[in-house]
Amino acid sequence: MSTEENRDKEYKKVVVAGLDGVPYTLLLEYMERGVMPELKELCRGGKLIRMSSSLPEVSSVAWTGFMTGRNPGEHGIFGFMELDRQSYGYTFPNFTTLKERPVWERNNIKTVAFNIPQTYPALPMNGVMVSGFVALDLKKATYPDRVFSYLSERGYRLDVDARLAGENPEAFFADLFEVFRKRREAIEYLYDNEEWQLFIGTITETDRLHHFFYDSAREGQYFAVFERFYRELDGFIGNLARKAERDGALFMTCSDHGFTPISTEVYLNRWLVESGYLERDGGEGLKGMTSSSRAFCLDPSRIYLHLEGKYKKGRVQQKEYRSLLDELKGQFLEIAFEGRKVIKEAYRREEIFHGRYAENGPDLYLLPHYGFDLKGSVDRSSVFGTSRFRGMHTYDDAHLFVSDGALVQEDEQWSIERVLTGAHYTLNTAA
Repeated sequence: MSTEENRDKEYKKVVVAGLDGVPYTLLLEYMERGVMPELKELCRGGKLIRMSSSLPEVSSVAWTGFMTGRNPGEHGIFGFMELDRQSYGYTFPNFTTLKERPVWERNNIKTVAFNIPQTYPALPMNGVMVSGFVALDLKKATYPDRVFSYLSERGYRLDVDARLAGENPEAFFADLFEVFRKRREAIEYLYDNEEWQLFIGTITETDRLHHFFYDSAREGQYFAVFERFYRELDGFIGNLARKAERDGALFMTCSDHGFTPISTEVYLNRWLVESGYLERDGGEGLKGMTSSSRAFCLDPSRIYLHLEGKYKKGRVQQKEYRSLLDELKGQFLEIAFEGRKVIKEAYRREEIFHGRYAENGPDLYLLPHYGFDLKGSVDRSSVFGTSRFRGMHTYDDAHLFVSDGALVQEDEQWSIERVLTGAHYTLNTAA
């Protein structure tokens, strides 16, 4: 959205339907196959485009970029977990640890922010917050109390029971549809009964379905489930879009990343062990990492050098930094599985992160080719393997839909970090 050319395109309200992990290419196919007629009709006046995610292309980083409009080096979230540099135990950043506040706080926009990942615990704000993944307790996930009362009385669920996906797929699907139904009801209730200028309602059931069953997204054993779910999702999108049009609001949908089927998982810490870069002498996670270790990985594919002065047991000298990083990059790019290269790009920290907290980011970030799901697991006995997951995130196949097609230029390069800041330029905040 051009900030100057479209200054006459001001809206009193903006509505965003966040669709976690919904790929642009899948939406195109479902519209063509008649699964999503509402979205297809919306595209007559609006515009659906392909968009990139953040790096790392995980929900905690991408949705934080969405909320803040900032790079991870500015907002400080690089993944779902970090490593304590003294104890080597895992720590888990949350909404209170953000280094940059959301767009609605910076601009004092009255907002309903519903089910956005990485917003737990809910904090007081000018509007309503219902936290998304990883939210553990509904009371702590909700502000203000009156909204908690409404949600609890109606049996609102924070998430699906993911354990069922491997144990009993049919039970998982039933749970998925039930959680989605309650999510949709709550979003539509808050839309109609709260005051707001910016409304964000996020659906995360898409991500759960995709992780466990994406090999059936286009055909296969569970395609009928995908078809049914996306028809219901299409109805939700159409209903919210009609409400937005009635209220003179700009309507948008977006995803934080795309999805693709998994060929194999790739356990990078195991590769580091086998290649002589990582040594462990027991202990949970990376607590057993020895001082002779030169590098380690945190999910999904964040590579850190075990630097002296930065980590308690680190022995890698600063003078070795560049040569060791070059060595690792070269070797990672050569990893292959059944004749196919695994790593598409290996980015040095300064190539993708900027801001005062960029130093906290990984020294090297690995972006895989489609089908290779990179993992930081430390307890695997081989570099390649499979699990119950059938779908993985992709960087370059997120989507953005904008109801006012004139606001999206054909040659613009979009990323998740631009969505809300772009919408804000169209928002008449004096309304």
